[in-house]
Amino acid sequence: MTTPATAATPATATAPVTLVASDLDRTLIYSTAALHLPMPDAEAPRLLCVEVYDHKPLSYMTETAATLLDELARTTVFVPTTTRTREQYGRIHLPGPAPRFAICANGGHLLVDGESDPGWQKRVSRRLAEECASLAEVRAHLLAAADPAWLLKERVAEDLFAYLVVERALLPEGWVKELGEWAETRGWTVSLQGRKIYAVPGPLTKSAAMNEVARRTGATLTLAAGDSLLDADLLLAADRAWRPAHGELADTGWSAPHIDVTAEHGVAAGEEILRHFLRASLVQQ
Repeated sequence: MTTPATAATPATATAPVTLVASDLDRTLIYSTAALHLPMPDAEAPRLLCVEVYDHKPLSYMTETAATLLDELARTTVFVPTTTRTREQYGRIHLPGPAPRFAICANGGHLLVDGESDPGWQKRVSRRLAEECASLAEVRAHLLAAADPAWLLKERVAEDLFAYLVVERALLPEGWVKELGEWAETRGWTVSLQGRKIYAVPGPLTKSAAMNEVARRTGATLTLAAGDSLLDADLLLAADRAWRPAHGELADTGWSAPHIDVTAEHGVAAGEEILRHFLRASLVQQ
């Protein structure tokens, strides 16, 4: 006679899924100017070029970071999460298997196997139309307020947001703050990153796209990293998050209880963040 205990069929446990949504520039990958290599030349880490632009190397990570990222991409749902346009993102060749999901244009495009999800595009377009001023209005103000003495370029990204490339040393003190106050009343956000001043619609967020990927993948743990004001919502939305000891968020002293700061600066911070991602994901397994 079979006892109830032996007759019962054990439930199949669902394996936990860790989603890692990470900003790229100055978080995982670094230009020459942002590398921050204070050690003697003979002690500098070996670097791997992960982006070429105009036939020249542009972005790097340490070789150790490349190995860590390869492992992370094979054991978690790794989602590159960037303000870059799809074209700019396409120049980056990260180590490891190609990510199934990627977030571009600050959440304006959700790439699935390299293609922008049309349903997500429609959702984003509807929110922008309903919740904030038009791109045309904001762009016109940017051009009217900018001074040709320090404005180098003006660009529109994916017909979603605008940015200026400026001569940072000539930028008047308080100009970005004043622009941010003007934009806030119209539902937009302003962020200064290096030589670029971004004006981005408030509803256009990395966190919304990350949450959509988490829903689709059944993620049970979300991890995130980023260095700029445009990453703040992403870090707040994740279960655990990290920011480098450099960048726009560091400059303003921005923090939250579940967000840790790296001990390292520059490209070494990118390597440190990847170690944190791997440790956190292993705890859940």
